Amino acid sequence: MDIFHVLTMLGGLCLFLFGMNFMGQSLERRAGGKLRTLLDKMTGSVGAGFLTGLGITAIIQSSSATTVMVVGFVNSGLMNLRQAINVIMGANVGTTVTAWLLSLAGIDGGSTWVQLLKPTSFTPVLALIGIIFYMFCKDSHKKDTGAILLGFATLMFGMDTMSGAVAGLKDVPGFAELFLAFTNPLLGVLVGAVLTAIIQSSSASVGILQALASTGQVSYAAAVPIIMGQNIGTCVTALISCVGTNKNAKRAAVVHLMFNVIGVAVLLTVFCIVKAIFAPALLNESATMAGIAIAHSAFNILCTAMLLPCGGLLEKLAVRLVPDKAQAEETVELDERLLATPSLALQRCRAVACDMAAQATLALQNALRSLEHYTPELAASIREDESRCDHYEDVLGTYLVKLSARKMGDDESEEAAELLKAIGDFERISDHAVNVLESAEELRDKELSFSDAARRELSVLTAAVDHILTMSLDAFRDKSVPLARQVEPLEEVIDGLKEQLRTRHILRMQQGQCSIEAGFVLSDLLTDLERTSDHCSNIAGCVIDAAHHDLNLHATLDAAPQRDPDFPARYKTFAEEYKL
Repeated sequence: MDIFHVLTMLGGLCLFLFGMNFMGQSLERRAGGKLRTLLDKMTGSVGAGFLTGLGITAIIQSSSATTVMVVGFVNSGLMNLRQAINVIMGANVGTTVTAWLLSLAGIDGGSTWVQLLKPTSFTPVLALIGIIFYMFCKDSHKKDTGAILLGFATLMFGMDTMSGAVAGLKDVPGFAELFLAFTNPLLGVLVGAVLTAIIQSSSASVGILQALASTGQVSYAAAVPIIMGQNIGTCVTALISCVGTNKNAKRAAVVHLMFNVIGVAVLLTVFCIVKAIFAPALLNESATMAGIAIAHSAFNILCTAMLLPCGGLLEKLAVRLVPDKAQAEETVELDERLLATPSLALQRCRAVACDMAAQATLALQNALRSLEHYTPELAASIREDESRCDHYEDVLGTYLVKLSARKMGDDESEEAAELLKAIGDFERISDHAVNVLESAEELRDKELSFSDAARRELSVLTAAVDHILTMSLDAFRDKSVPLARQVEPLEEVIDGLKEQLRTRHILRMQQGQCSIEAGFVLSDLLTDLERTSDHCSNIAGCVIDAAHHDLNLHATLDAAPQRDPDFPARYKTFAEEYKL
């Protein structure tokens, strides 16, 4: 084996790793909403969590990525520790799918049908279909499908290139001696763990082992401990990802490590006992690609069967190893680890945006209450809610911009844009809440008051604003287009009420029934309430646009009376309900 074979092997390794990463990202993007559905349907039951971990890992072809996502879910509050344990165990079984796909390269036989099963036979066809989809289709789903096929073809081509480059090693005595050294189980576990920790993918390290096994110089006695070590090495990614997270996220990463270390300790002990007492001839035979896939699957399935019923004990042990702190931890609202999975990151963003919407709505409703029932405690809570909304906007806006820089499907890009628009409106609603509060404080400090007529008319407007606030919040939270369509007619009623109140108050001032200073305060109040309804209308417009995949907000709002046949009837109903 000369320098050119080494370069070829390195090139094949690079293509293999790139293809695996590219295919995994494309699968994840293509699955998108299905990943979210899997998470939504998750329950606390052992079986549901296990199958969820298995399914997600089989889709994205990486137990490391799944475990990092789980750490992010726990850190973000999307999942509790008990659910995380079940998912992690499922991920360890799901990762074996890759080894079975790679084992197809080792199929032998002269039959035409058998040869068709070899990747070298069907990979070029997949690559051709993939490049057509990727380059010539505009639909994002088809592009992602093309990317999956191209990633798989690149992975298999890299695997074939590696296998061909190392084929000459079978005649090198030193290579055989090297793998004889690995028959020491502890050394084999160490090598497997270090290799996997470096490339941060057990699937990739198993693939490399399968390529080396194609030389015929790797025995099962050497391969099995290396496979065990690979399961420990894959924990490094999760351990790194838990830095800076809350205690439950750290516990999830510790559970992943304990699961694999305990599994390796028990099964390695069994392996050594069997090897020493029975010395089966199979251990001295040359490992095949399919044999390594079987060993990889058997190890992970046995580990899971042994430890899945002990999830509660693992949870208690993790709590002991990562104890609660005396002081309360600051909640992390959004975790950057979820950026690797846009569909799930968006789900978390929407949950946080709904919290922000509820906070802004509460702030405005409390501000309306302060006009009649002002207290210092109420004022403090309104300002605190406004400050929280500012923080939400900063966190969400920054996170969504980072997420938008990732490659996402059209639906996900539209949802990110919708959320970016909506959070700006919610933040402005909280600002108007403080403005309304300041008007209430001005009335109180200057001992001003409105006339009975002005108070009665203002109560009609505030009731309408409270209604539109609740309606827009519910429409956003539930993604309800029918509810969103009711917002714009009410907004136009509020516009009309504002003008009527302003005109009537001017007449009262001219007649000396109301002071000029109180008139200025009322004018500010009317402006804030009318602008609040405008922001509610914008939020409803975003919901409608997102449902129709057309984020042209102003066109949607302008065309509402023409596009919606029920608009006049809704407007009339609201006008009757909020009549002065």
